[in-house]
Amino acid sequence: MKHILVINHSSPFLHQNGREALDTALIFAAIDQHVSVLFQGDAVLCLKPDQQPQAAQLKDYFKTLKTLDLYDVEHLYVCQQSLDDYQLQTESLSLAVTPLNASEIKTLIEQQEHIVTL
Repeated sequence: MKHILVINHSSPFLHQNGREALDTALIFAAIDQHVSVLFQGDAVLCLKPDQQPQAAQLKDYFKTLKTLDLYDVEHLYVCQQSLDDYQLQTESLSLAVTPLNASEIKTLIEQQEHIVTL
């Protein structure tokens, strides 16, 4: 079993990177890899509740975020600085995530065997 970190940097409404990061995490989890996901930068906006992707004519993949737990992707992290930049609190997010500071993110990255950044 490999330790894989999927880092999502992308805004939920810019391109399909957010959706692709989610799909990547689910694919690795489906083949029994130890998957962690880090939301960083604009990607923290994926965690805001009550998203309305149809307003941007996008498919609603936000409901799929809640399936991460079903695939045993239980290690979900968020960059504390990014939360601060968007004035978000972990208690108000749509998923239970662990906030990490820059030093903790560096440690998390060092612990991984593979990193996928989208």
